[in-house]
Amino acid sequence: MPHQESAPRTVILGVAASDSHAVANHLIAYSLRGLGYDVVNLGTCTSVDEFAEACAQHPDAEAVVIGSLNGHVHEDLRGLDRAKQAGRITCPVVVGGNLSVGSHKDDSSLDRLYAAGVDHILSDPAELPLLLDALRAARDRSAVASGMAAS
Repeated sequence: MPHQESAPRTVILGVAASDSHAVANHLIAYSLRGLGYDVVNLGTCTSVDEFAEACAQHPDAEAVVIGSLNGHVHEDLRGLDRAKQAGRITCPVVVGGNLSVGSHKDDSSLDRLYAAGVDHILSDPAELPLLLDALRAARDRSAVASGMAAS
């Protein structure tokens, strides 16, 4: 039987709406492509609506990955929870970077992001491939369980 290649794994990547920092975005895209991912890179200054539109165009996306370096991600992600509730963003949302303004960082900032609809927060971009693998494994287990329940 011939070897069947699996479909490329798709990730939607972008930088939060008010943020024009592009270097980390390009490095993450380059790294993920090197690992075989199909990266839909929306670039800098990406709104929640643009992420939702990309999800509609790529319903197989495994995650939406949003970077922020200017610390205004809380404001930039206003409406994320509504987009997820409306089914416009159905895959997990991962955020990383500098996630608040000022030198003092506390956990309440992270709690607000989770409340806003973020599923995972990473402090190091090197953690992203491991998280994507874990998300894929969880999705596969869920599909198997759904198939067993339907039998």
